[in-house]
Amino acid sequence: MQADQALQKLIDGNQHFISATAANSEITTHLKPVNLGEKQKPFAVILGCSDSRVPAELVFHCGLGDLFVIRVAGNIVAPSQIGSIEFACQQFDVQLVVVLGHSHCGAINATVDALTVDQDTISPNIASIVDRVTPAVLPIVNAGNYGDRTDLIHQAMRANVEQSVNGLQMRSRQLRQLVRKGKLKIVGAEYSIESGRVDFYNQD
Repeated sequence: MQADQALQKLIDGNQHFISATAANSEITTHLKPVNLGEKQKPFAVILGCSDSRVPAELVFHCGLGDLFVIRVAGNIVAPSQIGSIEFACQQFDVQLVVVLGHSHCGAINATVDALTVDQDTISPNIASIVDRVTPAVLPIVNAGNYGDRTDLIHQAMRANVEQSVNGLQMRSRQLRQLVRKGKLKIVGAEYSIESGRVDFYNQD
């Protein structure tokens, strides 16, 4: 499936999710029992956060085998995530990668706290996540061009998504070449836990 078709399918699926939640309807992932054991054919990769409130298959109204989902706190880019995406593009000819951030992200909150309050209470393992998010957030904190903490968190979340989008190309020659050849699109997006809506960046 081409990138633009895959993107539209995600947009349509998210609209279905929003409508279902607004109507307080039952939300389920549709199952496809045929041939799932033989080969997977996902149409998009989602690099999302581990947050339990952001299950990609439900948010995009997708079923088994539709999405290649990588979840890590803060939707950060590290070698294992890059390798997983390269694998999906190589093995399944996936042409769309979505980096999905979200509101009320714990990793973003932890990074903002580390930069503005105190980081002594952060464990070394959590610090490794914060360290990857910090380059996106530090310029915002230093510039001071934000209203309240809510605005700071939102700007930081968006900057972190954009950092991950850029990082996937900068740190992967394979992904970079696919983008240049027009065989892959990498886009950022943000999910609102309050509304259920996913807003995509850079759709042009």
